[in-house]
Parts: sequence; structure tokens; C-alpha cells
Amino acid sequence: MKKVYCIGEVLIDFVAERQGSDLSKANQFTKKAGGAPANVACAISKLGGNGIFIGSVGDDPFGKFLLETLKSEGVDISLAQLSDTFTTLAFVSLSEDGERDFVFSRGADKELKYNPDLRKNLSGNILHLGAATALLGGPLEKTYGRYLFDGLTKNMFICFDPNFRIDLWKDDEETFIKKCMPFVEKSHLCKFSQEEAQLISGKEDLHEACDALHKVGTKIITVTLGKEGTLLSMNGNKKVIPSVKVTPVDTTGAGDAFIGCLLYQISDLGNFEPVFEDFSLLEKMVATANKAGAITTTNYGAIVALPTKDQLDK
Repeated sequence: MKKVYCIGEVLIDFVAERQGSDLSKANQFTKKAGGAPANVACAISKLGGNGIFIGSVGDDPFGKFLLETLKSEGVDISLAQLSDTFTTLAFVSLSEDGERDFVFSRGADKELKYNPDLRKNLSGNILHLGAATALLGGPLEKTYGRYLFDGLTKNMFICFDPNFRIDLWKDDEETFIKKCMPFVEKSHLCKFSQEEAQLISGKEDLHEACDALHKVGTKIITVTLGKEGTLLSMNGNKKVIPSVKVTPVDTTGAGDAFIGCLLYQISDLGNFEPVFEDFSLLEKMVATANKAGAITTTNYGAIVALPTKDQLDK
């Protein structure tokens, strides 16, 4: 089974206990581990795969909590880094009209430094790049680009998830799009939400969006569509793979569960070539990944709700 190196942020989400009001009225918060790349590493490990997290946290109680959380789920945290900068924090609440009230305090995640010693272990494995904070500047952004280069020169299977967060890119979406393009160009697999596919491609129609993104360079595209399933596009073939019906209670982490499960299955092949040649194989993999995402929505919290192999096989 191949190793999956997940690079990017892990952070503390302080979620307001009293939903339906803005943060100025919130008095109590629940501390939760957050960060898409960390969620993906957990999703892979909970299924029995080799999820490795590479990111930076503060040398403080919050950073230690985050690393312990990942370790408890079986994630390899040996390549995570401790920084003198405080752990990144996010405060989140939902207002009465359903809009998210969000305050982001960026800290240690941006301090990730490139580790040249890692190159010797990368050959033939999988590189997952989750970009929620990675394109916001700091050492992390430079490190991100260097690992992309390593992935290309070490024959890795490269996956990119832009993880667009409007709260982080207000009035600067064009910069986000520009920074995403080299990763869309070089990655073998790109996972988009509908909003991301339309934003980055500049196309409203999802089939046209996929065509435009393929022209940039990526070979395989998945566009997650919530309860409708996932649009899969490769080698001129396009198909919406339906999801399973569930009663959702919390959609947090569903996309991370999806891509984590898909990468777990790819890592289990031992050889990446069938992924690029067999559309029907990808259909089956995406259907299984859809199930993982759906299961995640039936429980509260991201990491806690990620399915195990036994749950997925039922």
C-alpha cells in the first residue's frame, strides 16, 4: 500500500455553542480539530491506509492537542513541525439568517518549512495538497510549491484540492484562481466543489468547466455535488456517480472524507496506471468515496464522523 503525504494546515476551530447568533453574542465555544489536509490524513488512516500529515502547529497546548488528535486516529505525525508562533485558530458561528460568522487568526500553519530529507521517501507514493491556507503566503506557500516539484520529479501521484474559503479570499478571488493554476496544471487528480470548479474555470456549466480544467492540465476531475453525488471526468468521459441516501446532521468534513477514501483506494492499488486508463474502475472508487462522504454527514464533527473500514463495508 502506498503512503499518502497530506500537506497543509491543521488548526483549532472554536465553534459557538449557541448557533443562530453572530460571534459578538456567543459566550461559549467548543474546541475542535480542523483543517482539510489533516482531515484527509485521518480519513485515510481510519480506513487502514498510510496517512501522513505534514504541517506546522504552535508549541503550545492547542498544537499538542491537534497532534495528539491526529495520532489517536493512526496518522503518522513524525513530519509535523512545532513553531514558536501560536497555533492557528478559527472562531465560527451561524447567524440567524444562516450565514457563517467567521474570524480567522492565522498562526503556526504558515510557518511550515521545507524538509529536503523527505525527498528520498517520496518516490512512487501519493502527494495530497489541500490549499485552504497554503496560498495565503508565508513559508508554507513556498514549501507547498517545492513539494509539488518533488512530487513531479519523484513520480508521485499528485492530488490537489483548492479548498476555497470565501472568508479568506473576500474581494481577492482572482489572486486565488491565479495561484491555483500551477497545481491544476501539474496534478493528476483535482477534487473540486461545484463552486470551486465554476470559480477556477470561469464556466457556469460543469461539463464546460471540466473541459476547461482538463485543458489546463489535470487528468482526472471530481466535482462533489452534495446529495446528488459526484461528477467524474477523465479522458473525454463524464458521468455523475450518485451518492447514497442518508439523513445529514452535519456536513463538516464530507468532502475530506470523500477525497481521503478515494486516495485510500488508489493507494491500495500498488500501481497507478489503471486509474488513468479504466473509467469504470474510477466509477466504482468514486461510488465508494461518495458513501464515505455520506456517512460522515450522519454524525457531528469532522474527524469523529469519518468512517472506518467496517462502516464502509456494511
